[in-house]
Amino acid sequence: MGGAGAGGIPRDGRGAVVTVGTFDGVHRGHWEVLGEIRRRADARHGRAILVTFDPHPLEVVNPAMAPPLLTTPVEKKEILAESGLDYVVFIRFTPELSSWSPERFVERILVERIGVEELVVGYDHGFGRGRSGDVETLQGLGARLGFDVDVVPPVFVGEDAISSTRIRRAVSQGRMVDAAHGLGRPYSLRGTVVRGEGRGRGLGFPTANLRVGAREKLLPPAGVYAVRAILRRGSYPAAMHLGPRPTFEGAPPSVEVHLLDFQGDLYGEEVRVDLVDRLRDVTPFESVEALVAQLHQDIRQARVILAP
Repeated sequence: MGGAGAGGIPRDGRGAVVTVGTFDGVHRGHWEVLGEIRRRADARHGRAILVTFDPHPLEVVNPAMAPPLLTTPVEKKEILAESGLDYVVFIRFTPELSSWSPERFVERILVERIGVEELVVGYDHGFGRGRSGDVETLQGLGARLGFDVDVVPPVFVGEDAISSTRIRRAVSQGRMVDAAHGLGRPYSLRGTVVRGEGRGRGLGFPTANLRVGAREKLLPPAGVYAVRAILRRGSYPAAMHLGPRPTFEGAPPSVEVHLLDFQGDLYGEEVRVDLVDRLRDVTPFESVEALVAQLHQDIRQARVILAP
């Protein structure tokens, strides 16, 4: 897979099968679309290309309504590296671009710069100024400009169609199992290990304190979670505390990860944390001893949930 700006797709004589969208979360519905453009590109000996945007269009058009992101641009690139696409094009979304009509976007970007021969979109696709471009608009443009348009139907979990909005709701409510069903993988955070106050080590539970840098990233509610910590040297079962520490007055909110079977120093390392399930709320304890007893129980519960 190659990454490129909108003007950076090299022409090699092969036609392009393209899809366009924000693809926040790169969830199971998105994977259906990506798989479809890969299959169609192979059938016509063409190239499979995703055109996506950074920042999220609502950050420009209506910042107050912009959703927190399921995947930051870095996370999206990492996930899409496994997609089997030929190119992913990240277009900088600007106020100027937001004013373009669907016709202008298709002609300038998809036809002139990318050479689209077939456009594949999800069932609820909308784009252009005020999302005025829909599937019918695209089919009319395709007939005029010489490319085919196909629609991928929704993917369902039970009776509900998978969508970024639905997954966002699950994450924001701490329903990590439901979020994973929609994503096709656990919801994850990433951060750099920084020095904390050493309280966990003093209690017998050394933790990696994470600085999660992306302000636009959606965080689940405060609580204790069973997680997997993905390090350079491998994957480790872990328990994560997210949010305030009410037992210690004046302590700042934190993201602290206790790796269950690990010895070593992680300062400065970037860690990905896959959130598997939520164990409990953050609650104050009457004593440090009561807190320690609860931490032992959390770890036992995490081991059961994370057992292979």
